[in-house]
Amino acid sequence: MTDRLELMGAPGSPYTRKMLALLRYRHIPHNVIWGGAMGAPDGYPKPKVALLPTFYFRDSDGDLEAAVDSTPIIRRLEHDYSSRSVIPKNEALRFLDLLIEDYADEWLTKAMFHFRWAFQVDADHAGPLLIHWADPSLPDNQVGILAAQFSKRQIDRLYVVGSNEITAKTIEYSYVRLLDVLDRLIQQQGFVLGGRPSSCDFALHGQLTQLTQVEPTAIAMTRKLAPRVRAWVDRMEDLSGHKGGDWLAEAQYGSLKDLLSEIGRTYAPFLIANAKAVESGAENFETEIDGRKWQQPPFPYQAKCFAALREAYQALSADSRTRVDGVLAGTGCEALFGKA
Repeated sequence: MTDRLELMGAPGSPYTRKMLALLRYRHIPHNVIWGGAMGAPDGYPKPKVALLPTFYFRDSDGDLEAAVDSTPIIRRLEHDYSSRSVIPKNEALRFLDLLIEDYADEWLTKAMFHFRWAFQVDADHAGPLLIHWADPSLPDNQVGILAAQFSKRQIDRLYVVGSNEITAKTIEYSYVRLLDVLDRLIQQQGFVLGGRPSSCDFALHGQLTQLTQVEPTAIAMTRKLAPRVRAWVDRMEDLSGHKGGDWLAEAQYGSLKDLLSEIGRTYAPFLIANAKAVESGAENFETEIDGRKWQQPPFPYQAKCFAALREAYQALSADSRTRVDGVLAGTGCEALFGKA
């Protein structure tokens, strides 16, 4: 062990890529342990839930503790390292950052999983690649066996994230619209919340590393519709040399309307229906998203995300809540906070 922050991850993990890009931008010394499916290395603690990336922090006794879940880890790093913050100081903008980060982490990942496993050409590409990423020294015959086993498991789990014949077009169309929204935002101001990257930029980047660099079907769509977005993802990988830049001023919040409207069009109705299903104990739920039927099993973690967003909204000062309400009005996101 060294005094550098250590984490275990995999190149095919969008959350690993999210956090590595953030660490580079923030100039936080770190070591990445490539492993992923191979499990924690000897001498490292295992997290309660095996997710990537796994960070290894020192507790108050100096012992290693394993931590997962990128959003709270980003806030922990804000406390531990002061330079080059990715969280806006303005309370209203900080809340919008959290909302957009949550959308990227929890809705855009549906597109990532869908494009990776719903099409045979993508699944055939991803299976061996994921095994090679875990251990490039494995012999070919073993790679083939492991890739087939892992691919089958992931394809069989498509329904868990909501990818199925009923929802496919909703997922695909939402990705196309996001490309258009990001293309215009990037051209206008460089990053989502202004001239410097925030946590939501890194969340979008993480998912897009897979959609624009790994999955053949999504790559082709991106190349045709939004080459600027692909270039932005490549640049986001290492912003260690990025200097300056300001957050959006309040008068500029209107630039976020299209992105927030996309969140309100897709993620907001999903969150509301999913939370109701989790609360009722339903095995499956149906709702309408973007004018089409949506059907999937409830996802308890995303009900927790919904509760966390509502808690953050309630914690806003009266002035900040008024500003947030003004930005969200008419986007569909206001329904998340009982404003519809």
